[in-house]
Amino acid sequence: MATVHLRIGDLVWGKLGRYPPWPGKVVSPPKDLKKPRGKKCHFVKFFGTEDHAWIKVEQLKPYHAHKEDMIKINKGKRFQQAVDAVEDFLKKAKGKEQNSDGKGDSKGKKSSNKPLKILEEDDEDLSALKDPSEKPVKDDPHFHHFLLSQSEKPASSMEPISKRLKIIEEDSGSTSIQAADSTAINGSITPTDKRIGFLGLGLMGSGIVSNLLKMGHVVTVWNRTAEKCDLFVQEGARLGRTPAEVASTCDITFSCVSDPKAARDLVLGASGVLQGIRPGKCYVEMSTVDPETITELSKVITSRGGRFLEAPVAGSQQLSNDGMLVILAAGDRTVYEDCSSCFQAMGKTSFFLGEAGNAARMMLILNMVQGSFMATIAEGLTLAQATGQSQQTFLDILCQGQMASTFVDQKCQNILQGNFKPDYYLKHIQKDLRLAISMGDMANHPTPMAAAANEVYKRAKALDQSDNDISAVYRAYIH
Repeated sequence: MATVHLRIGDLVWGKLGRYPPWPGKVVSPPKDLKKPRGKKCHFVKFFGTEDHAWIKVEQLKPYHAHKEDMIKINKGKRFQQAVDAVEDFLKKAKGKEQNSDGKGDSKGKKSSNKPLKILEEDDEDLSALKDPSEKPVKDDPHFHHFLLSQSEKPASSMEPISKRLKIIEEDSGSTSIQAADSTAINGSITPTDKRIGFLGLGLMGSGIVSNLLKMGHVVTVWNRTAEKCDLFVQEGARLGRTPAEVASTCDITFSCVSDPKAARDLVLGASGVLQGIRPGKCYVEMSTVDPETITELSKVITSRGGRFLEAPVAGSQQLSNDGMLVILAAGDRTVYEDCSSCFQAMGKTSFFLGEAGNAARMMLILNMVQGSFMATIAEGLTLAQATGQSQQTFLDILCQGQMASTFVDQKCQNILQGNFKPDYYLKHIQKDLRLAISMGDMANHPTPMAAAANEVYKRAKALDQSDNDISAVYRAYIH
């Protein structure tokens, strides 16, 4: 293969570690940043993320020549936003070229050659946004680069903490997008100076830790299967030998495990978190469990002088990897505030729901709805096939109506392709349905839809689908 010669300003696809190829631009590195020894590489600024890195030449490909192939293999929302950012950049560059050829202002005003740079917004600047609660539009070239803003409502209210953006122009003679802030890899987030611990590196935890590290947090990791820690240690994490050690050496310890039993064992078991809790230490339970488990853990942590917050997350492995989770928090409000930069790194928005247990209740309701919905979609697909209808046509029609969503499209496409690689384990959604039904029983509230869906998932588990994606519930209808 012929060597590709690149220079400053060239658009490229860059491959960094375990991440997929991403669109970027070869730029001049900061003067104080030395080039790695013995490596032929270029300094690349990635679109849509504000990240930058030295990339080996063999991990770089010209943007235009490989655009079509890259778009075929990458379908994530953030990836599409990054491609949109490149196209927007190209349009602006073309417009500036036309202006420089005398096609600009007839009065001879100098056209702007100002690159975009993101700055932190303050209260006075919020008026620059059309709607402070509005999400950034996907065609904005810096969609990924938006900021956290907290309201000052009473703690009893449900308060969203949403990432928002503000774009201003900065005087410069260059049109290149330069590295932003040195306080974190993503200039919009200043990581807390508190030491962060993280226990549990499953589908969700892995993406969360990766984003915490990416945004500049100091993180110590532990996992029951120690080998899973290796990749994160290579990325800069510290290794904890036991949950107790992580809790004792870190200011805020997060955990994200599979079920109530695992959550209890992590805290109360041998060398568990409780042994490392001292006055002022913070413990954040991110697992999806029942309210009773949360109440128990909250009591034992606070009995040792610790501070407790529950913060289960709504999303999937892909959303976890993308840092686009929705975080539901409840418990100690001061811990919630201390976790703000962490929540920015791992999610697109977070809600504070009051006293401990409320987040567990809300999360179980959300997952109950999602699980029931997925079972219904699978039922529709199989009924279409049983009655001689095209499943693809069913999906095409569904995606043109009011029920259209990324979730429906992706899950159905995976089913039609026979791809059940887990994005959210089927066994976990069945666990959430079971816990939601139990919660309904305690409230004397009927949950017949969830109960029916739960039976279908139990059937899928009996068919060895537990470790497949929730969409594998489809197989319960065809066996």
